[in-house]
Amino acid sequence: MKLLHFVRTAAVALAGCSMALGAWALGDKPVKLIVPAPPGGTMDIVARVVGQQMALDIGRPVIVENRPGAGGSIGLQAMLQAPADGNTLVMAASNVLAETPQVVKMPFDPLKDVVPIGSVARSGVVLVTAANFPAKDFQGLVAELKTRKGKASFASYSPGTVSQYAGLILSDRAGLDLQHIGYPGSPPALQDLLGGQVDLMFDGMLTSMPLIKAGKLRPYAFTGKTRSRFLPDLPTTTELGYPDLQFRGWVGFIGSAKLPADVMAKLHAAIEKAGQAPAVQQKLLDVGLEPELSVDTPALIAETRALSERNAAIVKKYRIQAN
Repeated sequence: MKLLHFVRTAAVALAGCSMALGAWALGDKPVKLIVPAPPGGTMDIVARVVGQQMALDIGRPVIVENRPGAGGSIGLQAMLQAPADGNTLVMAASNVLAETPQVVKMPFDPLKDVVPIGSVARSGVVLVTAANFPAKDFQGLVAELKTRKGKASFASYSPGTVSQYAGLILSDRAGLDLQHIGYPGSPPALQDLLGGQVDLMFDGMLTSMPLIKAGKLRPYAFTGKTRSRFLPDLPTTTELGYPDLQFRGWVGFIGSAKLPADVMAKLHAAIEKAGQAPAVQQKLLDVGLEPELSVDTPALIAETRALSERNAAIVKKYRIQAN
């Protein structure tokens, strides 16, 4: 209740906030934006795109620092060890709070000790194979995999992530008995997918879209309630009869739950201004992300908790463990 009280107070403070972003009132230090993942991935790209715009808006450097490892907990822990003054934040996807903690023990509570401040984009998941896979559509894919029941395989970009969850649900629901092969990230998984060492993968749009556009990957379904703006002719898993195969998370700013209400209000204002910039929205679209700005912290908290509960049930059902 205390957490919800302070974010509601922050929202009220934001409504009356007349802060000039160029005169950032959180000290004169650079803003450190920690990315709990290696360079080149979804979180890193969003951090650099939005961070560059925010630096222009607030008149102070925004330094992106990559701190990968331990399912995101290393980066989050580094943020928590810094003063809760708004000068050290994390840019991450919702999975670091709602997925990875289900299988990786963290030295803090991802639903109590940290808080989503605001989101700037949404990342969807697409089911893909190499372009030379014999099936032309989803129904054909399932039929082909059934001829190799127990022998076909699917890749994930790490155990305990939606790429594994989705593969296990499809295998279970369609009766495919797919074998799971986990990788340390999308790039090596996609490399083996293209090379024929693994049959299929549920992958993020950002990493798959360039290969789909290049004709190297064949997409079969999008895991959302509505179709992707990037692949409008591709059916959703809901349309195909798999409504529980829905994985679409937010990407945004995360901070300490100890952030004061007035600091939260200033951060909301800065995030909103940067996220609304046409250049930022276009760059996000260019890399396959859907711009979706929200500084409704209570709503993001509620969504993250719901995702965490859903994922915990999946992990329990399929007995998923970290390698």
